[in-house]
Amino acid sequence: MVSRRVATLLVATLIVLAGCSAGEQLTPGPTATEQPTAAQTQQSATATAPNGTLEVHFINVGQSLSTLVVGPTGETMLIDTGDWRDDGQLVLAYLQRHGITRIDYLVSSHGDADHIGGNAAVIEYFETEADGVEAIYDQGLASSSQTYERYLDAVERHEVTLYRTQAGDRIPMDGVEATVLGPPEGYLDSPERNENSVVVKLTYGETSFLFTGDAEDDGERYLVETYGSDLEATVLKAGHHGSKSSTSDALLDVVDPEAVVISSSYDSQYGHPDPVVLDRLGSRSIPTYWTATHGDIVLASTGEQVTVQTQRAAPTEATAIRSGDPVEPGLDEPVAVRARLLPGETETPDGEPATVVSREGTLTLAAVNADAAGDDGTNLNDEYLVLENTGDGTLSLGNYTVSDASDRVYTIPTGTELSPGESITIHSGAGVDTATDLYWDAGRPVWNNDGDTVTIRDADGTVVLREDY
Repeated sequence: MVSRRVATLLVATLIVLAGCSAGEQLTPGPTATEQPTAAQTQQSATATAPNGTLEVHFINVGQSLSTLVVGPTGETMLIDTGDWRDDGQLVLAYLQRHGITRIDYLVSSHGDADHIGGNAAVIEYFETEADGVEAIYDQGLASSSQTYERYLDAVERHEVTLYRTQAGDRIPMDGVEATVLGPPEGYLDSPERNENSVVVKLTYGETSFLFTGDAEDDGERYLVETYGSDLEATVLKAGHHGSKSSTSDALLDVVDPEAVVISSSYDSQYGHPDPVVLDRLGSRSIPTYWTATHGDIVLASTGEQVTVQTQRAAPTEATAIRSGDPVEPGLDEPVAVRARLLPGETETPDGEPATVVSREGTLTLAAVNADAAGDDGTNLNDEYLVLENTGDGTLSLGNYTVSDASDRVYTIPTGTELSPGESITIHSGAGVDTATDLYWDAGRPVWNNDGDTVTIRDADGTVVLREDY
């Protein structure tokens, strides 16, 4: 960990507040920060083999953003602190409810007041009533807002280390690879705060999370052209609260996320998330979580899979998320497991309908009839499973395997496909396969009447669905 010292603030030009917040009175503001870069003062972090859990908390802060990251060894990172209108109170209340006593890394994606709204309050609280803020990572572009001025005043008053952060820096979070991908040295063509947002990618084992701040067309184009497929991530935080100028097709093509999280208010005055973005996500069948309808969203990674927990169950089909009921920011309600993300699939937990979301469609275990009428041993065709495609794209199931808890295996014939809304029944008995019925020809009952486990693997052997009944 770097030692604590005072950041030096030098005079620079005033910049008028721009971006996604509105309505705050602007005043001749603080100077821009000429901080040392993180790369100049610290060594790169080295991520070890996963040992423990990485948690990423998307806090429901309305038309704003704040994300708490708790590393596998307990270190904490807070990315942005919500809107200036509540002065960090939503974020502080959340941190206190979750027993957070120290912020190791405070990342300010950019200086807009809907992202740094709680910076001053967070610094003040942790420096006077808790165990402190170790270091702040800032893009280094000034804002003329009072919110930004209070933030820098708190930095000076409590002598918190402040780094100007740029592409190539590493944030030394223990056990996690935390890489800064933007802004580039010297910034993009103009020192516009949104486009030069601090972009962070967290990698933990086989899982990863990409945070792009409010980067828009130019910022995303820089990321795609600079990093290409290295941007691939398990979870993407949608850019600029779901604005149509962000989360572009080009970015989605290279990130190829298993899920996207959007942070904005239910009745956003800016129309966030924009229908154009929702259509982009929907056309790719990417599960989409929205703080406005799911409430607080907690993603827990073991390094192999990510468990999705939300306060409320709500639609995750991107084009349907507005049909969910609004969740008030600050709601003190526990989260519940809604899904599990693995490489290439999404699996819901035991006790709920099993659903796997792929880029092609959505495979659902619609029914299990384990107790055949009459004698199970002679009426095998009345023992069956029903698989359904509840997604928007066609599912190719050829060479997928179905097995029970005893590892008896059935291979789905090559060429088997399910169009959206279609289902197929797999009978344990013998017969002639059709487009709607397949026959295992197992010779004896497969599924235990008193409970069993249905496991489906794709052609590469990856588990895409596992359901106990």
